[in-house]
Amino acid sequence: MKTRNDLNRRSFLKRAGGAAAAFPYIVSSAALGKAGATAASERITVGCIGVGPQGTAVMRGFLGQKDAQVVAVCDVKSNVLQNRQELVNKHYQGTGCKAYKDFRELVARDDIDACLVATCDHWHVLTSLAAVREGKDVYMEKPMGLSVEEDQAMRKAVQRYGRIFQFGTQQRSSRNFRFACELVQNGRIGKLHTIHVWSPGSSQGGDPTPAPVPKWLDYDRWLGPAPEKPYTKDRCSNRLWWFISDYAIGFIAGWGIHPVDIALWGASDKLQGPWEITGTGTFPTKGVCDTAMNWDVTIKLGSGVKIRFTGDPYPQEWKDRYGRTTSHGTAFEGSEGWVHVDRGGINAYPKSLLATKWGPNDIHMYESRHHQRNFLDCVKSRKPSICPVEEAVQGDIVCMISDAAIRLKRKLTWDPKKEQFVNDAEANQRLTRSMRSPWHL
Repeated sequence: MKTRNDLNRRSFLKRAGGAAAAFPYIVSSAALGKAGATAASERITVGCIGVGPQGTAVMRGFLGQKDAQVVAVCDVKSNVLQNRQELVNKHYQGTGCKAYKDFRELVARDDIDACLVATCDHWHVLTSLAAVREGKDVYMEKPMGLSVEEDQAMRKAVQRYGRIFQFGTQQRSSRNFRFACELVQNGRIGKLHTIHVWSPGSSQGGDPTPAPVPKWLDYDRWLGPAPEKPYTKDRCSNRLWWFISDYAIGFIAGWGIHPVDIALWGASDKLQGPWEITGTGTFPTKGVCDTAMNWDVTIKLGSGVKIRFTGDPYPQEWKDRYGRTTSHGTAFEGSEGWVHVDRGGINAYPKSLLATKWGPNDIHMYESRHHQRNFLDCVKSRKPSICPVEEAVQGDIVCMISDAAIRLKRKLTWDPKKEQFVNDAEANQRLTRSMRSPWHL
């Protein structure tokens, strides 16, 4: 098993020397440790797979870290690939960033320590598995997979190969979200009984008319494990693909995972089973999109805590109760008060909760102030990240079983230990998904 524990100058030079013949490049003064930069021998090398809008945003977070260097980018859209390669080279004032269409060539490089995976959702697990099996640590954008089976395979590989895994639920690296969860964990709102969770809903539409594949797109590679379908002009659009069930579960997972993740983080000691899930959903009636536009799901945990998870628009009574609200959020309700948090801020009742100061005997949750920074620190220390694979799988599962409940239109019972539905063969069939040959887990 490959390890990356010892990022010393000798191991760096060995990697760089071995790759030089195949991947020659010009090294800038910054790469040599001049001008206040971190020396190359201490730098974590990063390959970025999927550099669309979200992938580029996360990649910029790595570019801003002096002890990391992006050395490779990969994308199936040639125009995007060239642009991002130029972006990276301009940042480093050199020509060291290599561009790839095939992620397998990138992960095979011995001189890459970690990979950012920000592909379309249906590629997340396959690309991350390849990286982990090649000894790379992985920062994976959310959500994880399209099935529980995919998530389980990812967790098993990370554990087997001893890799560092960071899930892209970056709200955990924000003070307000951590503080809200600490209020819950320390009993400041009394006994927790209900969690309200909401996120933006999915969209409908998309022209279903077959169209010529653009020259800049490798459509077969973009489809990958997804079913073969004729290309349509909106199918691969960054505006719509995440609302097509061949490639994603929709915003019930793509956006919903953020507030769901915070709900589970704050209620981490209340997640025992069985869970009872009921819900309804509204689905598109036209176009290529087919994921739930809105949903209203209730999950009753074995602990007695109830989670209500909806898409936007969410219930009016929540707006009235919490005052300042946005299209997303997590609110914890207890016997003595509540706390509500989203990316716009935090509020609570009573207001005095917001002035809480923690003492040495209080519960202090894992603290991170920057998600990519936390990942890099963990690559060096080999300690778990703020959102490790085990917790990523748990959040993903909540989104998946919510989707299953609204599609099957009946109450489901989930066993969180066995990770399967109880006495329900039809529901359990939804835990796996076939892949187009030759792709497989």
